[in-house]
Amino acid sequence: MPRGRYSLHDPHDHTPLAEEHFHCAVGPSGWRYVSQLTTPSGDHHGSVDLTLDELGRPIRLELHAAAWQVRGAALDGVTWVRTDPTGTEATEGNVRAHAFTGTSPAFLVATARLLRLTPSAAATRVRLVALTDPVLAPRTVDQSWSLLKREAHATDNDPLTVDEYQVTDLDTGEQHAVHIAGDVVLAAPGIELEDLESPPSAFT
Repeated sequence: MPRGRYSLHDPHDHTPLAEEHFHCAVGPSGWRYVSQLTTPSGDHHGSVDLTLDELGRPIRLELHAAAWQVRGAALDGVTWVRTDPTGTEATEGNVRAHAFTGTSPAFLVATARLLRLTPSAAATRVRLVALTDPVLAPRTVDQSWSLLKREAHATDNDPLTVDEYQVTDLDTGEQHAVHIAGDVVLAAPGIELEDLESPPSAFT
């Protein structure tokens, strides 16, 4: 069960945004990721609880940020309920999309798991609902993912297989690289893996 800490920063000016303390696990029915976020000053900033089924679809998502809450799942595309800080109003949304995304590294692992790309495959288009900080506002984004290469790196224990993806925002044409090993993001724009207590889990 990998357990560790990511630092999140603005990918453009590198302003520190939060630290995300996480643990995740692969199980017979899929994958679960749970994290708590703190501000650079140490205050509570939010939380992530994401469960995927064995096909990589989000069967349960619960996000908290700035007293806002979103609960969602894959249902007729993806469906979610967003609740305001006072708890008096809740708005429901539904989009013909494949999954969710956001600032948490969990969503990069989830998208890679959903697509299951191979290095020889063509780029794959995916529609996602992005839940953006600080108020978890939903917006639909279209991306293209391709697996550029898969490399095994020697470690003190077993070799570590690292996948390098190229992700393209189809609205802007902006491209960036994402490096993932098993169920842990090693590097991506705005994300640094600062600490990892145990090796990544391998998806079967």
